[in-house]
Amino acid sequence: MTGTLTDLLVACLVFLTGHVLTSTPARAAIVGLIGERVWSGVFSLFSLVVLVWMALAYRNAPYEELWALGEWARWVPILVMPIAFVLVIAGATTPNPTAVMATRLLEAPDPAPGIVKVTRHPVMWGIALWALAHLFPNGDIASLIFFGSLALLAVAGTVLLDWKLEARASAAAGPFLMTTSAIPFLATIQGRNRVSLGAIGWWRIVLALTLYVVVFGGHNAVIGLPALPV
Repeated sequence: MTGTLTDLLVACLVFLTGHVLTSTPARAAIVGLIGERVWSGVFSLFSLVVLVWMALAYRNAPYEELWALGEWARWVPILVMPIAFVLVIAGATTPNPTAVMATRLLEAPDPAPGIVKVTRHPVMWGIALWALAHLFPNGDIASLIFFGSLALLAVAGTVLLDWKLEARASAAAGPFLMTTSAIPFLATIQGRNRVSLGAIGWWRIVLALTLYVVVFGGHNAVIGLPALPV
């Protein structure tokens, strides 16, 4: 089911619908039948399969231009992606009460360590930045559907994850929610916490930037387009 814009749209809709359903009563009913761990495994497999479908559908979709912003637009992901990498790597390696089966972390002395003080959802914001940044140099319908769907899900995911946390932990999540923010740096600007690069972890930042350089260098070989404008 690849080769047309319709195929790509269907794949993206399946991906979005599947993730939205995880925040409905249907999820609780399924977990009640098969258990949390089995559900997590099944849903992870579903997400991976559909994401591969989306990628293949995007790769094979016809090119229909919507806008042409010029060579300068290719600098947008180059400048934004280091930030996205830091958010994703630091977010994926930092304990976070919003993660699956991690509400026990609300009882930790500091339930919002490191990057979690920047935002409760660093991985989601990293994905959103990646997707939105790639819309600038890719001004076609297929890119708008593909990257737009991922950006929409990532931003909506920050809201859905907060809903899930409140549903699972209720009052226990109150102090954590009060001292953090879904929007990056909002809690810091409002004086509700203090961000420290040292607390985020220099090794995480170095690892993220190293991976960025590796992906940047291999972009042409993997994607078929050089990352650096020529």
